Amino acid sequence: MRNSVRILNRTREVVLGTRVELADTWWTRLRGYLGRKNPPVLGEGILFVSCNAIHTYGMQFELDVIFLDAGGSVLQAISDMRPWTRSKRVAGARYVLEVPSGTIRRTGTSIGDAFTWRPLQAPALKSPEVL
Repeated sequence: MRNSVRILNRTREVVLGTRVELADTWWTRLRGYLGRKNPPVLGEGILFVSCNAIHTYGMQFELDVIFLDAGGSVLQAISDMRPWTRSKRVAGARYVLEVPSGTIRRTGTSIGDAFTWRPLQAPALKSPEVL
């Protein structure tokens, strides 16, 4: 998987994703999960770079959505965001993580938790704190 990262909630010491796609270009941010018929499975996700709001227009499944600041701290967490909705802009958000529905509950993620990520391949993104 091109530009993939592993994401850890350091506060809870739990992995949220082992194969999270990095959406760091105009095209990858636009595409996201649009056009996909099946939701991501456990361990998958998309990390949007330079993002502070999202929509699920055109999608067919629910997602958990986590907004992070530049340092990797959770600013907002939305469980089971339905298709054809949109989030409000989250002040201070620099990244948005979309993961399978139920991930927030399963990992106990909450506002203020600290996330880190590391590339699975050659470094493509500087993490707030590389694992």
